[in-house]
Amino acid sequence: MRAVLRATVVAIVPLALVLAVKLEAADRKIAAAPAFSARDLTQLPQRNWITNGGNVLNQRYSPLTLHNRGNVKDLKALWRTSMGSGALPNNSGQAQILHYEGTLYVINGANDVFALDVDSGAILWTYHGNPDPKAGVPMGRSSRGVAIGEGKVFVAQLDARLVALDQKTGKVAWEIVAEPWQKGFSLTSAPLYYNGLVIVGFSGGEMASRGKVKAFRAKDGKEAWTFNTVPGPGEPGHETWPQDGNAWEFGGAPVWQTPAVDPDLGLVYFSTGNPGPDLHGGVRPGDNLYSVSIVAVDAKTGKYRWHFQQVHHDIWDYDSPNPVVLFDAEIGGKMRKGLVEVSKTGWAYILDRETGQPLIGIEEKPVMQEPRQATSATQPFPIGDAIVPQSIDIPPEGSSIVPSGASVINDGKIFTPFWTDPIAMKPGTMGGANWPPSSYDPESHLLYVCATDRINSFSTQAELPTPKANDVYMGGRFVQTNADDRGILAALDVRTNKLAWRQQWREICYSGSVVTAGGLLFVGRNDGRLTALDKSNGKSLWEFRTDAGVNTTVTTFDWNGDQRVVVHAGGGVFAGAQRGDGIWMFSLKGTMKSLPVGGAGGPGGGGGPGGAFGARAPAQAETRPVSVDHGRQLYAEACVACHGEQGDGGHGGGPSLVAGQPAETIAGIAKTGKNNMPPFGRVYSDADLKDVAGYVVDVLAKKK
Repeated sequence: MRAVLRATVVAIVPLALVLAVKLEAADRKIAAAPAFSARDLTQLPQRNWITNGGNVLNQRYSPLTLHNRGNVKDLKALWRTSMGSGALPNNSGQAQILHYEGTLYVINGANDVFALDVDSGAILWTYHGNPDPKAGVPMGRSSRGVAIGEGKVFVAQLDARLVALDQKTGKVAWEIVAEPWQKGFSLTSAPLYYNGLVIVGFSGGEMASRGKVKAFRAKDGKEAWTFNTVPGPGEPGHETWPQDGNAWEFGGAPVWQTPAVDPDLGLVYFSTGNPGPDLHGGVRPGDNLYSVSIVAVDAKTGKYRWHFQQVHHDIWDYDSPNPVVLFDAEIGGKMRKGLVEVSKTGWAYILDRETGQPLIGIEEKPVMQEPRQATSATQPFPIGDAIVPQSIDIPPEGSSIVPSGASVINDGKIFTPFWTDPIAMKPGTMGGANWPPSSYDPESHLLYVCATDRINSFSTQAELPTPKANDVYMGGRFVQTNADDRGILAALDVRTNKLAWRQQWREICYSGSVVTAGGLLFVGRNDGRLTALDKSNGKSLWEFRTDAGVNTTVTTFDWNGDQRVVVHAGGGVFAGAQRGDGIWMFSLKGTMKSLPVGGAGGPGGGGGPGGAFGARAPAQAETRPVSVDHGRQLYAEACVACHGEQGDGGHGGGPSLVAGQPAETIAGIAKTGKNNMPPFGRVYSDADLKDVAGYVVDVLAKKK
């Protein structure tokens, strides 16, 4: 929480070549943001980027043309600043950077917030969030951004605290417990400043919590309204949950992204996540509103206006973490006020934002049934093109071998039900589209979507544990099958729900995008590259290799006639990307060249399988007795996101660790990496890895 007026800006180059330049930031005054009006928040961003989505329509579109198809090849880095935190194995760099009048604002996975000078990269002040290490969902530690307004920077933390910082100094103006983390609540999405309110959605759908969206007064943090994404007794929608129990109290439906706003209609829009428990529907018969839904509420009061459920009674973790995007376009010969959201199903759901009714047809179709899962008889099928394949054309190696493998039935189609034997299908746990934000071009009406093509197996637990707040409550497991992932980047016409173009990558597509009037689409890669593509066809026009995975979204703005592009290269847990703490600024006036191949880890990056963690020397070997307690700590830090708390599969789709492998094998694979798993030998000693293996074999495997 201290203000720092001097900073060291470091350009990290692999192979131990380090250049350090000390810069002065003495007495530079930080401009305070006003109470932004609705017009401020809806206009297209040019000089400033004042809200997470570029505007409150969440379009992530820039009208700037200073960078274009002809000159983007000349883009170079102007500076790189090290934050000094946020690069641990369980950290992900997911925040989109805000810019206001010469100052950048960014938060990292450690919940540390920085104000940086736009010209030098010098750190002007730092706030250390220090969230409770026991708080937060088991998918790594991350934050997707901050909000600004009324002279404050608003910070949503992993331990569900909402903090307002003085924009000029970084000192705490007010701080509240938005919800107790001990009850499974966490905040990972960027807050939204709108009309004097700070609006936030809570994550925790895997932690036996009940989803919420809340609004607080920006001036003092006093609560203004609450909308429960799982309705309780007496609230509309409660009838879609069992009436003879309390399943709704642990019903999930988290909100992973910043809402959108239509000021003319006075509505706030957001999409929700899976019901709880994720994979076991037998304990919660019914449609389970408002899980896996697009919801509209009154911006002033939070009162329900309408909803559209994308998946009824979800048992596949097919939630909707991608942001809702608002647009105006001619559809069927009439100008329509539309919205679009792409979910992990791989479909885009295109609705009238006044009524919630489909603008392009969505048909209810019968699906395969499993009575023990209380499956819904039908599911919504949007008319148009899916972003990713939704069935398995060729079974993966090792399938159809139950119980050690996964059966392929029903051609592995979307909505295939399952029980205790693993069943393989597409899309997998990553989607479809996950949290990385899509961008929308109002010129062409194309929506640009980053997605993943993965086969996962799904199964329920034979014995479902009693739900307990802040404990993982998934009700089953999913494991990645023995087949490679594909990344998919697609352009979808929202007027027709038809693909304009689509391309596949060798690694998952796990970065947000920004599209510009200059004909460019900026998108990051897991191997450390930031790229610019031709928005009309996806052709590569420029790339620059940073020192860590680029798994967030760029920000671009016109600074005194010079278009800038800035991004946090921090890597990500599920991207298998090298972690980093760097903020990179790009300009046509830049002089720093791209790092060589191998400058960042990750698939294809020369850093070994799955990447690594920061620019550091390999951990030193040490000899000591195996410590299971220490292994438990390291497992929680580095392994639980992919392998689950019990070692039998987590959200990252990692294989089971409790299938009888000896400790030596587990430690060896952890050291060198395999498939999407990074080489942990870069960050942990041999003794550390033996501790982890000992914990897996001596504790987790014996619980099985």
